[in-house]
Amino acid sequence: MVSVSLKISMLHLFSAFGLLVGAGKAWATAAALPQESSLDILSLRSLLFVVGAGGLAGVISTFVRRRYALIKRGMDIFLSAFGLLLVSPLLAVAAVLIRTTSPGPAFYAQERLGKNGKIFRMLKLRTMVLDAERATGPVWAKLDDPRVTPVGRLLRKTRFDEVPQLINILRGQMSLIGPRPERPEIASRLSQKVKDYPRRLAVLPGITGLAQVWNQYDETIEDVRRKVKYDLLYIRQMCLTADFGILFRTVYVVFSGQGSH
Repeated sequence: MVSVSLKISMLHLFSAFGLLVGAGKAWATAAALPQESSLDILSLRSLLFVVGAGGLAGVISTFVRRRYALIKRGMDIFLSAFGLLLVSPLLAVAAVLIRTTSPGPAFYAQERLGKNGKIFRMLKLRTMVLDAERATGPVWAKLDDPRVTPVGRLLRKTRFDEVPQLINILRGQMSLIGPRPERPEIASRLSQKVKDYPRRLAVLPGITGLAQVWNQYDETIEDVRRKVKYDLLYIRQMCLTADFGILFRTVYVVFSGQGSH
């Protein structure tokens, strides 16, 4: 148990560090002013206070976010393990249906970009015909895509094809909630066309996310631009209430079939 005095000492330490960070920012700001600009002592003190407070807020914010990252990881492990146990019979049924209605394996792994651009192999239930991209290379799925099998269409409508990614979460490659991971080839093209696209890689990718429950599947560059705005908003506001809100919204989307094709 951490004593009260130790907690107070830690708070003082964070405050002092925040003020030092802020003072450094203020000094840099003052040094960058034109030579003809004059600052009296009161103005300089005000600048030090405002930027120093911002530095303190930044330190506290970073501390809180790091602590929440640990909580989020614990939730990911618990919910993913519980989810796999819960849906394993349905996964078995889905695998049998895929194998008996379409040639090829029930599961497949596809390279995706993870946190900080690290490539990993994301698991999915197969919803398309075998070698669906042999002639085209990596492309997005379209509305009423002819490559999607009848069973695959049902799996996509309920988002059940994403369930194997619970294994990716247990491996530490994904999170329950976060920006959806994209294939390296497509991400490379989008990074050149969509502003701030690489910033999505600042956190672990997720099975679901803010963009997935409020936006549709990517079909155009404009869809991607909207998705990036949602993703960056989530990264800035990431917290427990936001995650639970997205989880509840995901349940609604799954049962209503919104945004699926």
